[in-house]
Order: sequence, then C-alpha cells, then structure tokens
Amino acid sequence: MPCDDRRVPISCLLVRSRSCNVSLVGLPIFVWITWRADCFLPTRVQSIIAHMSAHEFSRRLGRFDRALIEIERALGTAFGHSPEAARVSPAVGIVEADLDEPQRRHAAGLMRVNHTGEVCAQALYSGQAAVARDAATRKQLLEAAAEETDHLAWCDERLEALHSRPSLFNPVWYAGSFALGALAALASDRVSLGFVVETERQVEAHLGEHLQKLPETDARSRAVVAQMQADEARHGKNAKAAGGIDLPQPVPALMRAASAVMKAVAYRV
Repeated sequence: MPCDDRRVPISCLLVRSRSCNVSLVGLPIFVWITWRADCFLPTRVQSIIAHMSAHEFSRRLGRFDRALIEIERALGTAFGHSPEAARVSPAVGIVEADLDEPQRRHAAGLMRVNHTGEVCAQALYSGQAAVARDAATRKQLLEAAAEETDHLAWCDERLEALHSRPSLFNPVWYAGSFALGALAALASDRVSLGFVVETERQVEAHLGEHLQKLPETDARSRAVVAQMQADEARHGKNAKAAGGIDLPQPVPALMRAASAVMKAVAYRV
C-alpha cells in the first residue's frame, strides 16, 4: 500500500538529521525496502536534487550525504521513475497524432532510445560531478544535468502516450555511463569537459537523424526531440567554452560504437 505523501524517504531523513543511528551495512537494506514499498519518493526528491545549484549542493551536503543522493538518483533513474520536469514539455498544446500500429511501434522505439540516452546522460553527469575538482566545472555539470532531467521526463511522457515502456537494460546503461563519467573526471576537468563536448556532438547528430526518421504526423515527439537537440548543442558549446579539449582517436570512434550498440538494443528492448 503506497505511503502517505507526507512521509519522507529514509535517505532524505539521514541527509537532514545526523541523529538517525543507521549503520552503513543496514543502509542499503533500508533504501531497498523503502523503495520497493513505494515509500521512496524519487520523483519529488530527484526533482529537488536535480535542480539544486552546485553551490547549495556543495555547501549543504557532505560526502556521506552525496553518496545517499547518488543511490537515490540511480535507483530512480535506472528503474523507471520519471522525475518532474522544471520546464513544460514542448509537446504540450500539440494534438496527439493518430498513428497506425507500425508507426506507433517505430516512434516508440525511437523515443525509447532517446529515453535511454537521457538515462545515460544523467549517469554521465552525475559521475563527472561526483569527482570534479573545480567548483565551476561541477556547477556547469549539474546545471546541464538539470536540463537532462527535463528531457528524461519528456521522453517518459511520450513513451506512455505511445503505449510503450523504457528499456529493460536501463540499469546497465546507467552503471556504465556513471563509471565512464567518473573516469573522465578523474583524468582532469578539461578531459571531463571534452567528454561532454564529444558526447553532445554525437547526441546532437543522433537526434537530427531521429527527426528524419520519426513519422511526419507525430508532431509531439518531433517537438520534444527538436528541443532536446537545441539543448544538447548548447551543452556542448558551453563545455567547449569552459575549456573542454578535443578527445584524441580512437576515443570518439569507440564512443560511437558503444552508442550504436545501445541504440540497437534500446530500440527493441
């Protein structure tokens, strides 16, 4: 039975109160139980965390608190809980298209790929921000992550409207992307920002391809993808202006190969 909305996740209580005597061993059990019992409120809490400024994030939370937040973010993002968007979806006000079954399945497959891409973006930015050395770099990563949260929510809405679901492999994509983001940031902030530049360059091109492939009549999905493409292009330019380097080969080629595998799998499952 779902909890009353007034209840708060245990992880949130731990962040706000040091008086809770919960061991590190018992914490994962508490997190899992509360999440499975629908007492976990990832939508509300993730929205607050995603849109918290880097200054507030650093000033209010210690390492232990940040670890709790990352656990909560990972569970919510990877296991299908859609966050609340800070911006109104570009699809609002556009009439839903009357698609035939092949068109619906194709549009759903493309939007599932885009949804998985946003899951990866959340993990990538989280991994980079977790180990970023410079406060300004961390702030930029968190601000970009907030917009990616909007994208994730919009894609989730489109999947629901198209009577489909997210990829079953989202936990795998999240874990891999978080690790890549953390490794890039460990190298240096400039390498981390360069990783953002290359990622956004490839994502921008990929979204352009989807604008060509989506059914012409599916104006709602097309509006979402067009806004996502504009946001991704801006993220890449901002990262470049902040000092991101051009990644040497074969890194970009390997990134394209990994992306191709993800897209092929996510389109179907």
